[in-house]
Amino acid sequence: MQPISTTFFDRPVLDVARDLIGTILLVDGVGGPLVEVEAYDQTDPASHTFNGPTPRNAAMFGPPGHAYVYKIYGIHWCLNFVCQPGSAVLIRALEPTHGAHLMSERRGGLPTRQLCSGPGKLCQALGVTIAHNGMPLDTPPFQLLPGEPAEINTGPRIGITKGVETPWRFVLRNSPFLSKPLPRQ
Repeated sequence: MQPISTTFFDRPVLDVARDLIGTILLVDGVGGPLVEVEAYDQTDPASHTFNGPTPRNAAMFGPPGHAYVYKIYGIHWCLNFVCQPGSAVLIRALEPTHGAHLMSERRGGLPTRQLCSGPGKLCQALGVTIAHNGMPLDTPPFQLLPGEPAEINTGPRIGITKGVETPWRFVLRNSPFLSKPLPRQ
């Protein structure tokens, strides 16, 4: 199986976000298929890049196919995949299939469904920190592999106050590993 290269990310963020569902993310061999992501671009008032470049969001203005890692609420790391300049995909949840025992240890022995069901949980389980910020996604410790074709649902993003109604959240249909179910439509 050929790993996904950084050129995959040099496209509009909504296309990349949709295509990431089912992709296998591994960090030092630990991870699994992505089941939930959210898209953000520079025209979006909820995006970190809406007001232009800053030291914090510099990675989002760098080359596509790199990690953008930041801390939310001063507590949790969040992992994003940079696409075209000023845009990125927030990695919200994955199904823990590779190294679940290590993820469980890192998360205090929680059940499998709770290991990676949210961006902060996912980063803790995978060992992602600010040290990963700006790293290319096609070289260790990262590995991205094509997954199985996926049935995808969309809905509003979570935990934001601006652009709330924008349906830029993409999830694997019927996955039990989501951070939160989609609202009924």
